[in-house]
Amino acid sequence: MEQYNSYQQERELSWDDEIVKDAEEYILLPDGDYDFVVESVERARFNGSDKSPACNMAKVKVCIAIPQGETHLTTNLMLHSKYEWKLSSFFASIGLKKEGQPLKMNWNIAGYRGKCSVSHREYNGTTYNDIKKFYPAEASPAPQYQEQNQAQTPHQNNFYKGW
Repeated sequence: MEQYNSYQQERELSWDDEIVKDAEEYILLPDGDYDFVVESVERARFNGSDKSPACNMAKVKVCIAIPQGETHLTTNLMLHSKYEWKLSSFFASIGLKKEGQPLKMNWNIAGYRGKCSVSHREYNGTTYNDIKKFYPAEASPAPQYQEQNQAQTPHQNNFYKGW
């Protein structure tokens, strides 16, 4: 038996489809600590700069839900020994890395949850949300905003199974 779903399923649009949704407003989060859900990981290449050598890079897209809506952030994780501390911090946040233990990085992490500290970054006159720090899963501070269902539904291994 098919269950009723009040949300329209996502689908590809044809070139002449009618659209009805308005543009979503960008939500600039107040500085603070937030729960996040990993949405996707894109493999990319960092070409290098004066501060960092060329290396592989993971573009990790996360979603943060607050009462005003959802906002999406992308953080770049450089796959270089210089930034191993940040990789460890990220994987500890989603519950995959334990302190003092090695970890073979697994990038199949869509749906995993973590906690982070968000502040602002200015670029070309525009202010953006920026993840400044990831908190270890077992030592995370209480987030500034929690999703309503989160306190009611436990999630094993920090894996989020849907909205």
